[in-house]
Amino acid sequence: MPVPWFLLSLALGRSPVVFSLERLVEPQDTAYCSPGLSCHLWDGDTLCLPGSIVPVPGPVLVPTHLQTELVLRCHQETDCGICVRVAVHLAVHGHWEEPEDEETLGGAADQELEEPRNASLQAQVVLSFQAYPTTRCVLLEVQVPAALVQPGQSVGSVVFDCFEAALGGEMRIWSYTQPRYQKELNLTQQLPALPWLDVSTYGDDVRLVLNVSEEQRFGLSLYWNQVQGSPKPWWNRNLTGPQTITLNHTDLVPCLCIQVWPLEPDSVRTDICPFKEDPRAHRNLWHAARLRLLSPRSWRLEAPCSLHAEAGLCWQALGGGPCQPLVPLLPWENVTVNEAREFPLLKGHPNLCVQVRKVSSWEKLQLQECFWADSLGPLKDDVLLVETRRPHDSRSLCALEPSGCTSLPSRASTRAAHLGEQLLLDLQSGQCLQLWDDDLGALWACPMDKYIHKRWALVWLACLLFTAVLFLLLLLKKDHVKGWLRLLKQDVRSGAATTRGRATLLLYSADDAGFERLVGVLASALCQLPLRVAVDLWSRRELSAQGPLAWFHAQRLQTLQEGGMVVLLFSPGAVALCSEWLQDPAPAPGAHGPHDAFAASLSCVLPDFLQGRAPGRYVGACFDRLLHPDAVPALFRTVPVFSLPSQLPDFLGALQGPCARRPRRLGETVEQVSRALQQALDSCFQTPRAPGPGRTMGPEAGDQT
Repeated sequence: MPVPWFLLSLALGRSPVVFSLERLVEPQDTAYCSPGLSCHLWDGDTLCLPGSIVPVPGPVLVPTHLQTELVLRCHQETDCGICVRVAVHLAVHGHWEEPEDEETLGGAADQELEEPRNASLQAQVVLSFQAYPTTRCVLLEVQVPAALVQPGQSVGSVVFDCFEAALGGEMRIWSYTQPRYQKELNLTQQLPALPWLDVSTYGDDVRLVLNVSEEQRFGLSLYWNQVQGSPKPWWNRNLTGPQTITLNHTDLVPCLCIQVWPLEPDSVRTDICPFKEDPRAHRNLWHAARLRLLSPRSWRLEAPCSLHAEAGLCWQALGGGPCQPLVPLLPWENVTVNEAREFPLLKGHPNLCVQVRKVSSWEKLQLQECFWADSLGPLKDDVLLVETRRPHDSRSLCALEPSGCTSLPSRASTRAAHLGEQLLLDLQSGQCLQLWDDDLGALWACPMDKYIHKRWALVWLACLLFTAVLFLLLLLKKDHVKGWLRLLKQDVRSGAATTRGRATLLLYSADDAGFERLVGVLASALCQLPLRVAVDLWSRRELSAQGPLAWFHAQRLQTLQEGGMVVLLFSPGAVALCSEWLQDPAPAPGAHGPHDAFAASLSCVLPDFLQGRAPGRYVGACFDRLLHPDAVPALFRTVPVFSLPSQLPDFLGALQGPCARRPRRLGETVEQVSRALQQALDSCFQTPRAPGPGRTMGPEAGDQT
């Protein structure tokens, strides 16, 4: 569809003097040639079916160079559309055939030879044009006079006006002459994009700015341009300009594309994929990729875009450490996203895992999943025996360990080496499970539980003997034992208070059921630190009996007396309530629900902030993608406000306090809490939301707050 002239002028140059386009007034396609040539454009489009390349006797016309130029085809003075003019430069290839024996043929041959040499040279030039969603092929007939037919010389060019195209797209043109004698010439170019679609970065977010007139209605679609299959839509809206759409940086992937079109019949759509080379988009793509088990023998790598990745099986030992790749028996294989693949295995095992990494990259492992742990139980204390087969029926066995593959039998100082003879006997007696078998070798999983049980029997016997000796010594020195027990009792009592955990009171606004589930996940995760968590979600019976205000007073008093923390969980609803209280500190009774502890607590919380008593007693928190910390009212930002789960370690440190003893596995606990919160957040964003304040997509939150 023709595009308004003011948009074309913006797209192609600010000043017509610097960049101006030729305007065509012909509504129909035309063709013209260089001086001396004659050409004719066949009516209608032709089929793009190039024939096979065959040798042609005598001289033929060949295309040597393709040249394009942007022009304007105008139906009215201000109603123009972009058009691509194509020029094909031609040359003569080959010679006239000479007779084999001029003396034998005589004058008759000279007369026959002279006639074709004086004849003109004709050819058909085929032009093929592709630019989504347009595909066209046209046929031009060219005639060259005999005087210009010189082998190896250029004869001129033929020009076609013109192929209509959409701004911002990619076009491909190729040309060949008939009869075919060589491969076609091809040319790929990018058409300019309209500047009213601008992509810019604003902090951690990305803005799509559509600077169109207020009355212009248009459609906007975000989709994943997948290599396999058709594009997958993600978000689609009909809007009225101007608009500013905000995307969270975690939503960016390399194949995320934007399509814009006017809401008019038969309108041309403009596509742009601006994140192909964005490093953040490539990192997000790996974070979004997931390994899925489809059946006991098949799996799939799921991702919104294609990945240059390879996958392989590995063995995860019970004692931890890196997963050992099963190479070279099972080498790395290239993997295609969203396509099912099968395991070359005879049996499944919980210690077998799948690793996925970047192709030709020495970076750390990207993905790893142990699928069978869900169906066959937890990891087992088994050792993996690798059997390598060689010609002439020779074979070797080794045990896969973190230090490498230990040959059996061996005198090395590893566990498998110490039990080498027993493992070989287990293999011969059929006590090991065969996982894989091939001409190159086999894999066997041999259990180690019985050897561990033997060792534990000796340990228990030693413990019993030590206990008996210790009891005998205690009987001999009863007075010293009494004093020692008294000191131990005091230490236990002093440590009991610290093991109970610090008191934490969560206050939130029940915006919807999804946000309440998110709060419940956070409260359950905090109890694992340990922290003593109080939240109205778990005290509905007490809340109904006492009333929200009395319940909050009791919980706040107990939390602060014990040196605990009050956590204000901010959401769009909580921000609205705080703004309402700041404007009118005395709202009408019954304005909020009977179980709304957050609304009831504001009458006590606000004085603490206004009088400077909040630092050290309160912290704030909000959830990524639901609310930005800058949206919290300035009064409440006098205490730290954390964004979860991105700032989860600092948040947990503030709750536990500087004097609290850190658990040894704090990093694992943070990872578990972060994973639980991320899954709960993802469930809230299963379907894209309309633009709005505090959401991932939509007009700027600050514009609507």
